Amino acid sequence: AAVALLFGHETEVQRAVQPRGGVFQHADRFEHDRRAALVVSVILNLGILGVFKYANFVTSSLAAAGLGVEVTSIALPIGISFYTFQGMSYVFDVYRENAAVARNPLIVALYISLFPQLVAGPIVRYSDVERELSFRTYSSAEFASGAVRFMLGFGKKLILANSVGEIADAAFSRVGTELLSTTLAWLGAIAFTFQIYFDFSAYSDMAIGLGRMIGFHFNENFDYPYISASVTEFWRRWHISLSTWFRDYVYIPLGGNRRGVPRQIFNLFVVWMLTGLWHGANWTFILWGLYYGVLLIIEKFVIGKRIEKVPKAIRHVVTLILVVVGWVLFRADSLSDAASYLGAMFGFGSADVREFVFLIRQYAIELVISTSAVLPLKVWLGKRLTRNKEPGVAVQIAIAAFAFAVFALAYIKLVSGSFVPFIYFQF
Repeated sequence: AAVALLFGHETEVQRAVQPRGGVFQHADRFEHDRRAALVVSVILNLGILGVFKYANFVTSSLAAAGLGVEVTSIALPIGISFYTFQGMSYVFDVYRENAAVARNPLIVALYISLFPQLVAGPIVRYSDVERELSFRTYSSAEFASGAVRFMLGFGKKLILANSVGEIADAAFSRVGTELLSTTLAWLGAIAFTFQIYFDFSAYSDMAIGLGRMIGFHFNENFDYPYISASVTEFWRRWHISLSTWFRDYVYIPLGGNRRGVPRQIFNLFVVWMLTGLWHGANWTFILWGLYYGVLLIIEKFVIGKRIEKVPKAIRHVVTLILVVVGWVLFRADSLSDAASYLGAMFGFGSADVREFVFLIRQYAIELVISTSAVLPLKVWLGKRLTRNKEPGVAVQIAIAAFAFAVFALAYIKLVSGSFVPFIYFQF
């Protein structure tokens, strides 16, 4: 980010050098310097990320290949992927002149270290909060709205994500054993599908709420992804800040869809391999990213618009199955564990249903609530209560009371249970 402070607007430099002549020569040299600064900044940012996040993975992979490399053990700084990408966003936005240079380095420092969303997203672009870093407005209504959003996100994490996470942990702990039945494998995969959504969207809710309480307005990061009727739609709704970051800063600069189908397919593979790597230094994440790359390519170039002729209910079910399978790759500790777990899901598990029945009975309420919570019932209910108008005082009080009740219940679970960090802290 410090390197990025060297960037300036080309028009300013042209005015500065015009009295001495050779405007275009100076402008060309300035553009060359800007690109050089951009390259240096990207190398430094990715270099730091590479050392802390991928050195252990690279050395262990080389050692496993018998190359006699000593395996490193470097601790991963919490949230490094998120604030590294935010720092790079500043560089890219200034270089593209989508945002002005922050002449005060403390503004850049504030942007990168902004605490509400620092360690687990959403990835906030500099251009989105440029003005609010220096000028914000405050109101009791905005503070209250942010507090409600924070409390609901807090409850989503403690009450829903942690509860269904216990089911997922129980199922995935049986991988490679005869205790993993087909029914238990599916229940665990579905539970993790709930868990990762509630866990990460809860953090995003809390970050957005905290930001609103102090005058910042962050973009939404999730838009009910599990109602999607295609994989393409799913990624328009899931972790929006990451998918749009890769689209705007990697896919489009690589050429996007402007250089023919073969190059577009190559670009998609690059983006999704990097998406997998961004989530973690493990072959399972790389396979997970390529898995989605293949699915998106099939949807775009093989199936095409013919998918629209399939009834939406069928498309929705197929998409959910594909997503659940993808989350198994994401959750498994190794490729062999992923293969074993998927094998159990698709008919190679035991027929013992006792643990499956026990977990269903134990967490029946949480599973019902989770199923309801992934649907846009809140949007539908809000429209019914307000009839597309501003909510009245009675509705606002009811919402605040509900949020506080959820928060209180979640707090009780927090102090009476064990510590369960957010899943995305490890990325």
